[in-house]
Amino acid sequence: MLIDPNEGRQFYRLYWSLMLFVNQRLKVTGVYPSTSEEFSLLSDNLRFKVREAFLAEIDLLQTFITENPAHLLPEELDIIASWKHFVAGEFFLLKQLSQYAVFLSSADPPVAYGVLALALPFEQVVRRGFPALLKVLLLPFNGKIIYDGIMSGYNISFGPGLRRSLNERFLEAQERSGIITTLPPSSQPPARTKSSRTKSRKKLDPKDQTAAVLGNIIDMTDRFCQEHLNEEYAQLCRMLAEKLARKRPSPLLGGKANTWACAIIRTIGLVNFLDDPSQSPHMKLTAIDKAFGVGQSTATTKSSLIRKMLKIGVFDPAWTLLSQMGSNPMAWMIEYNGIPVDARLLSRDLQEEAFRKGLIPYIPEQEGTADENLN
Repeated sequence: MLIDPNEGRQFYRLYWSLMLFVNQRLKVTGVYPSTSEEFSLLSDNLRFKVREAFLAEIDLLQTFITENPAHLLPEELDIIASWKHFVAGEFFLLKQLSQYAVFLSSADPPVAYGVLALALPFEQVVRRGFPALLKVLLLPFNGKIIYDGIMSGYNISFGPGLRRSLNERFLEAQERSGIITTLPPSSQPPARTKSSRTKSRKKLDPKDQTAAVLGNIIDMTDRFCQEHLNEEYAQLCRMLAEKLARKRPSPLLGGKANTWACAIIRTIGLVNFLDDPSQSPHMKLTAIDKAFGVGQSTATTKSSLIRKMLKIGVFDPAWTLLSQMGSNPMAWMIEYNGIPVDARLLSRDLQEEAFRKGLIPYIPEQEGTADENLN
């Protein structure tokens, strides 16, 4: 269900005015529109960055109200003041009911929110269907809950087990507080039915939790590699995240997703000498920490844990970029007649045999077609 179109236009006018102010104060995007209409034309990625910066500097909300740079009416400022009751984080968009869509918090204890869409129904916004795991900002608006028009999703498949667990968490949330439709929540206790009290209260099992966390981490590493590195780095980061997810119990269930994403990229960067200015791409490892908002000490410790856990060392062929295999001596060292030797010095037939056995990444003379050899 959508909010009234007039309300939608009012919301966007007020919200973009606030975000314009935030961008001007914090210098987030590198481009500085002068009006809210111009701000609304920025890319989704830039507007998302401004929104995240705002959440990190929430005191700017009161500063905006006090200074009122957009010359808003008192009743409009009251609407913006109500946004201090925002709820931000990761939510499962479970289903569309007749009056609103149900957003279920991913944190414990679970809380269910009834949320209205803005210009487009949620079925059109989230094309992969429900349920979906999303990063969303929920806001009060004229006695209802809406989202701010910006959401990022995670590419996660929801099997029967995870769907069942989500339904049980939804029932638990309904029993505890009902479906919340105003912010802040009403103090009126929810009506409780006999059926809801008798439902079991099961949390997501570790396997399903790991799948959700893994999708979150991969989304972060993919986005970072697309913006700052390349697809080779993204692929190795995905492989490393998946390997950590397969361990039992998975270490990914402990700690923050952004810390794991940072440490995974750091680890692949260390193996491939990412901080060496002669490499392309090149980046200081501390720049990775800063991008994820993780302290250097924390990132270093977590990366060290990954390397120790999976026995990853410098020049490790398993985690070397394919484009750098030619300069990695460890990728070519095999034992021949009991003597370690560089396979590139051997005859072609011995190289082909080593490749068939998986001892070398590709046949040296066919470096340009290494991808075909690996298929």
